[in-house]
Amino acid sequence: MNKVLISAGNVRGSEEILSSMDNVVTSPEAVILLHVQQLVGNSTMTAMMSYSEIETLKESIEGTEHKEALDRRAEEVLTHYKKALENRGMTNIKCVIRAGHPADEILKVAEEEKVDLIVVGCSGKSRFRKFATGCASSDLEKKSTIRVLITKSNGCGKHSHLWGRSAYAL
Repeated sequence: MNKVLISAGNVRGSEEILSSMDNVVTSPEAVILLHVQQLVGNSTMTAMMSYSEIETLKESIEGTEHKEALDRRAEEVLTHYKKALENRGMTNIKCVIRAGHPADEILKVAEEEKVDLIVVGCSGKSRFRKFATGCASSDLEKKSTIRVLITKSNGCGKHSHLWGRSAYAL
């Protein structure tokens, strides 16, 4: 694998994500760390917003305290992942911050960067919560033409996927 994209949504579960990647990929040439900001939370309403509505929302929160908080959170998460990767001996790491629907943004960046593998964690949402708020790993499972490694963390249990392994690839 030449390029790997890691969806760095939060710090929780990062060790499982990185360990699973280590088991599948040895010494990638480059790692893209992507954090997707969810501008107004995680709900069916935002999942149904069009591209132009999301762009309008991005413009409307620019320069606000809310946007500053989103930016601080993104930097914290990306710094955590970057340090963990550097401790594993990786040096060619690119950090990217996007805003919008997580699965859509992950796929866009994966295509732009021409990655060979997408690594994403599983949140462990119940079926109802997935319906109400969406699920990036499930969406990637369905939409991606690029290989996807979905890593189950401690919160990912019986509700998320039917597989009992700690990670699986598509």
